Amino acid sequence: MAYAIVHHFPGGTKEQYEAALAAVHPARDALPKGQVFHAAGPSAGGWTIVAVHESKESWERFRDGTLRPAFDKGIKGSFSSSPQESAFEVYNLQR
Repeated sequence: MAYAIVHHFPGGTKEQYEAALAAVHPARDALPKGQVFHAAGPSAGGWTIVAVHESKESWERFRDGTLRPAFDKGIKGSFSSSPQESAFEVYNLQR
């Protein structure tokens, strides 16, 4: 079952997002393996990212194998704090 992650970065900006995206996505025009949807934009008080993965396990592989290591190492110009995170199993995904 597909799994969605919502990250909200209070005070986050487009420039910080672009720095993070460059570090964790393999190519600007391709999604990481297992990710089927990605959207991001300005929202109330910051920046929000929504990603849908093929499964919860797919999300956890991306989080543990790509996302966390990159942020632990430090991404110059990226978000300065951890996001507010929520997640849910996707009931309906239309493409």
